[in-house]
Formats: sequence, structure tokens, C-alpha cells
Amino acid sequence: MSRERIYAVVRRIPRGRVATYGQIADLAGLPGHARQVGYAMAALPSGTAVPWHRVINAAGMVSRRKVPGEELGQRQLLEAEGVRFNARGRVALEKVQWRPRT
Repeated sequence: MSRERIYAVVRRIPRGRVATYGQIADLAGLPGHARQVGYAMAALPSGTAVPWHRVINAAGMVSRRKVPGEELGQRQLLEAEGVRFNARGRVALEKVQWRPRT
């Protein structure tokens, strides 16, 4: 199942690093299906061991949620791991984006 492949990739993202939805899709063998990664992240149950908070959008930002303010929890989890955000709410992808060895 594609969700399991997505979750397997997300589990590999190290603490203090992030990956984009599109990057996860590519690594899971689903190029061009970034939205499917978003759906998979949204489907995770609360309390999951999958580090979903390390997946952000291509702009280097935490994606908005249906309920305004819910994205703050993701940002707080990332900040607790040492990921820094600028005044516009972006991370420096060139510094913190995970680049797995192939």
C-alpha cells in the first residue's frame, strides 16, 4: 500500500531535519503525488510514532490546517528539535532539509 511506503520514508527523517511532501512522494516511488503524502499524514492517528511533524511544504513552511492555529503544534515540535523558523514562518531548507544517502 502506498501509505505504508510513505510512512516508511517519513520514519527515516532524522530529528532536527525536515522533508517536503514532494520529496517524500519521490522517495516513496510516487513522483508527482505530494498531495497523497499530505492525505497520508492527515490519516495518521494521534499519538503515532511516525514523525509526521517533519514533513513541510515546498516553500519551507508548515502547511495550514482546516482549523486555524492547529499548525502551531507542528511548528512547536520542530522548534523543540532545533529547527528554526524566520519571521515569515519559513525554515532554511538548504540547511535543514533531509538528504538521504541513495
